[in-house]
Amino acid sequence: MRITKGFILKLFNGANIQRWNDKIRPAELTELDKQAHKMIIAYVLGKYEETSSEFNWIDVIEGGIFEYLQRIEITDMKPPIFYEIKKKKEQYEELKEWVYKRLSPVITPLGVDFKKRYLTYFSNKKQSISRKVINAAHAYATNWEFDLVEPLNQKKDIEIPEIRKNLMAEQRKYENLRGIQELQNNKNLQTFVDLAGQLRFQLRWSHVRRLTHTSVLGHMLIVAILAYLFSVQVEACSKRRINNYFTGLFHDLPEALTRDIISPVKGTVKGISEIIKGYEKEQMRNKIYRILPDEWHPEIKMYAEDEFADFATVKGKQLKVTPKAIREKYNHDKFNPRDGALIKACDELAAFTEAYIAICNGATAEGLQEAKHEIKKRYRNKSVAGIAFGSIYADFE
Repeated sequence: MRITKGFILKLFNGANIQRWNDKIRPAELTELDKQAHKMIIAYVLGKYEETSSEFNWIDVIEGGIFEYLQRIEITDMKPPIFYEIKKKKEQYEELKEWVYKRLSPVITPLGVDFKKRYLTYFSNKKQSISRKVINAAHAYATNWEFDLVEPLNQKKDIEIPEIRKNLMAEQRKYENLRGIQELQNNKNLQTFVDLAGQLRFQLRWSHVRRLTHTSVLGHMLIVAILAYLFSVQVEACSKRRINNYFTGLFHDLPEALTRDIISPVKGTVKGISEIIKGYEKEQMRNKIYRILPDEWHPEIKMYAEDEFADFATVKGKQLKVTPKAIREKYNHDKFNPRDGALIKACDELAAFTEAYIAICNGATAEGLQEAKHEIKKRYRNKSVAGIAFGSIYADFE
């Protein structure tokens, strides 16, 4: 398995894809942001199903990746047309083949096993609990967007009543999931999902004029996908893969409360990073943990507060360990390991790519050039968690 420049750039294509682009919208709603929100919702739903023998977090994570890649290619197709095609076996098979051919150049380097799992996912019609969680999260995230769009369009758009009817019918399919029942009846969980959704309105590099725009929410999904696939590449155990993915997905969650503070500001004054981190932890205690079930707190804390630390659980205690120790000693599910250094490397790779794309699209801000140069220099001859990041950056030369 090898993650290429082409694959990384493909992930960012979702930031250019506008959703509801035939409707009046209060803000840009992109495919990347929708998929990120969907996976946060999937986490919430999955927490109520994870004790079931039929549920598998790896299936949820990979299903989210597969669906995002597919959506990048077909999202310009209006949902009613896509669902109509899915009813017709021959046409849907042709569409899947067309999508795969377009994705093949970036999927093939990810290895034969990954390609097989991608193809199997779209040919398997079995509605496992994991698949239902993904589908339910997709429906909820779509409805969340529609709640923003509907008020601006309901007086003059004849499609609005039909869209609302179809969305409600889709959501009813998953009412038997405990997570959906909890989400529908628990105002605190709804607040958490809303807070996460608001991260789509916080732009990264907001002080710089650039194309392509990426939000904090979309950035989190990019980091999560990269962290997961790098984990697969180094043959990480299942728990390590899961922890690395969800750390990527939640690592900037405190910014829903503090806003995105750019790295140059954090590094300008000695001690300012510690002040910011302390404030983030205080806000997490006051506004996040109080609305989430108590048993989720240790996990969320690891994902969102101590996101760049390497952890393993030994004799019931979570310990900070070295990346080398994780690779050589703790790469087993029983240790519940997490590669914080790898998350940091993925975070900076995503930031580098954001700067790279902006510069390619004509942005000339000095900050972009400086960030691109400094991050690349930092990883020139560096390996993290067994991944040679220097060779990845070399692909961008």
